[in-house]
Amino acid sequence: MITIDLATFYTETAKLDDLPSYEQKALELAGNGKVVKLTGRAPIWLYLRISHVLHGTVKTLIYDSPLTNELVIYDHNPF
Repeated sequence: MITIDLATFYTETAKLDDLPSYEQKALELAGNGKVVKLTGRAPIWLYLRISHVLHGTVKTLIYDSPLTNELVIYDHNPF
């Protein structure tokens, strides 16, 4: 499983102008066909966009937070 901490993508405040670089970083970290967990303190719009960008690239996407624990967002594992 690959864990991506979205809080490491920026310092202080996430910026919409930097969204393309956040997307690229997530794609590089995630690879293809892997199980990926998104975590870290980040705005909801960043979580939503990264989830969208990774769809079709990763096999399974999981969200993890102290409030929800691990929550499967999508799973494209045929087994």
